[in-house]
Amino acid sequence: MQSRVEGEPRSEKFPPSFTRQSRVDGDQISVEPSSTFTRQSRWILASREELNGTAIAWSEICGSECIARLLSRKGFRCAEEVEVFLRPRLSALSDPFLLPQMGDAVSRVLSALDQHERIVLFGDYDVDGVTSLALLDEMLRAYGGAPELFLPLRIEEGYGLSRESVERCLEQQQPQLLIAVDCGTSSVNEVAILNERGVDVIVLDHHKPKAQLPGCVAIVNPKLTACGFEYLCSVGIVFKLCHALLKTRPLPEFDLKSHLDLVALGTVADIVPLRGENRVLVQRGAIEIARTSRIGLKKLMEIARVHPPILPEDIGYRLGPRLNAAGRLSTAEKSLRLLLTQDENEAAMLAAELDRQNRERQEVETQIFAAATEKIDMEFNAARDAAIVAGARGWHPGVLGIVASRLVRKYHRPAIVIGFDENGVGKGSGRSIEGLNLVEALSRCADSLDKYGGHEMAAGLAMREENFDRFAEAFRSTARELLSEEALQPCLRLDHELAFTDIDIEFLRWHEMLQPFGNGNPQPLFFAREVEPVVPPRVVKEKHLIFRLRQGDRHRRAVYFDGMANQLPPPPWDIAFRLRADEYGGETLVAMHIEALRATERCQGD
Repeated sequence: MQSRVEGEPRSEKFPPSFTRQSRVDGDQISVEPSSTFTRQSRWILASREELNGTAIAWSEICGSECIARLLSRKGFRCAEEVEVFLRPRLSALSDPFLLPQMGDAVSRVLSALDQHERIVLFGDYDVDGVTSLALLDEMLRAYGGAPELFLPLRIEEGYGLSRESVERCLEQQQPQLLIAVDCGTSSVNEVAILNERGVDVIVLDHHKPKAQLPGCVAIVNPKLTACGFEYLCSVGIVFKLCHALLKTRPLPEFDLKSHLDLVALGTVADIVPLRGENRVLVQRGAIEIARTSRIGLKKLMEIARVHPPILPEDIGYRLGPRLNAAGRLSTAEKSLRLLLTQDENEAAMLAAELDRQNRERQEVETQIFAAATEKIDMEFNAARDAAIVAGARGWHPGVLGIVASRLVRKYHRPAIVIGFDENGVGKGSGRSIEGLNLVEALSRCADSLDKYGGHEMAAGLAMREENFDRFAEAFRSTARELLSEEALQPCLRLDHELAFTDIDIEFLRWHEMLQPFGNGNPQPLFFAREVEPVVPPRVVKEKHLIFRLRQGDRHRRAVYFDGMANQLPPPPWDIAFRLRADEYGGETLVAMHIEALRATERCQGD
């Protein structure tokens, strides 16, 4: 990220580019609420690994014992792998032709360009989908192509290559080559319809394949083989296709690196693991976002109050939700236009519209979440229920995934949320917890569903209203079979005990070399015991608490977001916290963000 410091950490102040405004006194906060269960959670402190006598000489690599222990848990086999992790470089990216069927895809695309065929890029309505379409559109236009862009209508046509969306695409755009992005791996019947109409199909997708594959010219999906790139999302696969095209037919004037802004947006927003090449793509992509010449992205950053250096949380909580909002409530066309437009007035208008739709999305989500929790609280029994299923008529399908995520955080249970229309047709989304493969669980309830699909932790489904009760019972029963009692008990996993005496700018430099944080590379959660407030906390915006804390003779300032919602026990306290850089009065400080607080006691793992 731009907050990284090249070379060995030094004890001098950070350069201005390292720091970011994150004061609670302003409007710069973007914080995902912590789980309601935090105060009831078991606190589990990770064991201290033995650093001496291993294959890696940690003292020669890292100047912080704490950071060395965090790195040692990532399973590196040699010092070179640690170096690649700490200093991601584009030169380390692998040959794109290692992905399955990439050669066939490149040959067919270049043939279509040479023959001036009608190429249609068929995408999805989320951030991964629209960034994929934008990147591939700009790549093909650089080759002199003029692809048409097609996005399905979420409410009317549903996800991906549905029969309805395929028929509309055929009628409106009459493709000769259709490139399906972020969908299509399981669309056997729909691809057959396209083939019957004389359309060749290429699929660029990362969703798990089923037993039968569609009849495509090429399916570039890393989950088809053990190629080692299963962590890529669709925009990462499109980037690989672009790289492969440029290796085959170079375009010296096309700077693929500058398009990594799109890759970082889609990768972070799709919550795929930030490991392997994703780590490089996001780290370098964040730099490209900070200096992007894409006028629409600039306007969106202005309206979302996002400033360099760009962190994954800026994408996940500010830029991503606004780009997603249009597709959730209506069509993703505005998001796609925003990324591609070169007109400043249009960019400003689209950014404002996406911001408005995001606020509308938040209101709809809040209403459904409140209605769902009211239903759940009437029946939920934590000792009995291993899963949550909620549904009602009129719940907007575009926000159900977010509602399910919030329910998982609140109850620490897998959650399925379904909205039914006036005809009793239901569309739903599910989110899971560690220990339950959501697609596997849904497969056991398939006789109650019209269709389903997704990932281990997130899935979508369709069903009839008359089957709701039967499905709810089957899903709850399946979750009870698959989840252990330990998995159902929320826990707070602490990465390392860190004394106040160990926290300084030097430590923060090493900490920032672990960036970018996200799925697959979570930000470390530290633990400090026997901490006391020097003075009563200051309340900000009627919900946040600002502390001056003392551990021994060391004092530290700390922020506890939404701390007013929790009753503070008598001190001394144990605190779980994260660190980040903060700028105040022109000086760079180590900011401490409290995630949880309790009366001092022993941790499991002590």
